[in-house]
Amino acid sequence: MKILHVHNLMLRNYGRVKFYTNYKLSNGIIRGNHRLMEFSDRDIIRFEAPFGIRSLGKQITNRKLIETCDNFRPDLIIIGHCDIITENTLYDIQNLLPHTKIAHWFLDCLWTPRNIRRLQTRMHSTDAIFITTGGAPLKQFCTGKNRVAFIPNPIDPSWESHNNAIKTEFERDLVFCGNHSKLDFRYKLLLNLKHDLQDALHFDIFGASEGNPVWGDAYDAVLAGSKMGLNLNKEEGWPLYSSDRIAQLMGNGLLTCIWDKGEMRRLFTDEQVLFFKDATEFSRKIRKFHENDTMRQTIALNGYKYYHEHFSAERVVQFMIDTTFDLPHSHNYIWADVV
Repeated sequence: MKILHVHNLMLRNYGRVKFYTNYKLSNGIIRGNHRLMEFSDRDIIRFEAPFGIRSLGKQITNRKLIETCDNFRPDLIIIGHCDIITENTLYDIQNLLPHTKIAHWFLDCLWTPRNIRRLQTRMHSTDAIFITTGGAPLKQFCTGKNRVAFIPNPIDPSWESHNNAIKTEFERDLVFCGNHSKLDFRYKLLLNLKHDLQDALHFDIFGASEGNPVWGDAYDAVLAGSKMGLNLNKEEGWPLYSSDRIAQLMGNGLLTCIWDKGEMRRLFTDEQVLFFKDATEFSRKIRKFHENDTMRQTIALNGYKYYHEHFSAERVVQFMIDTTFDLPHSHNYIWADVV
């Protein structure tokens, strides 16, 4: 299958990549033996904008996407967070290539009104939408003609390239990496946890509570040097939702700590992650795993193997293909939650 992936390649960042999911999905397309063409809307608008006038660059970028579709003739177009591409452009592509399907992946949270509006706009111009939140919240994006489904945050072995589950020497025992303000509930929680755990283990926090977040190779180095990782979202309790942090932690073999909310036990068990219900239980459990490294390694390795097997980018992409084209499932997708 010929697949055009429209997303932000972040060429202008010159290697200081802030997130990886788009790259991982492109790798998943290739690993599935599909022919890949990529179109980076945010880079092209910078390259093409006359005199740096963004509005003119936007018009040209949309025309260039249509030109790319005409030249490549994809069977499937997968679009990511590319707000530069207009709905009229997608309609023009559908008229140009009536047999081509258009699918949209969306990683951001659903508690922000702006994200709701973005999805409500896309729901009429795409054949399928895939969101990293599951359950009832997805129904608001159904038109009766499209398909809406949950997808997990994918991993790819070229990006999640460490296996800390088999290591015994680390720079730190516990890590949290984020980008949050002092108004975020995590700010106070993290400070309290660090104070509570200071006598037991080395807990590093990268983000607003203790300094700047880390990106790119610096982030990779932090993950490589961490034994356990805390996965906290800005809001907890949304069905199956997590930021892509969960893939980076579990995919690299860190013992991953998850708040026991949001139906996450539909995806994971106590044999794969450390679940906790509140700060007190977390503090107690993390001390236990810190003191028993064999138990830490066992759970972390189970989670590592499970995530790489079931939530690979190749499998997520194939799920998107199966769902968009209404095909029988190629795999036993344990997350399947089509609305």
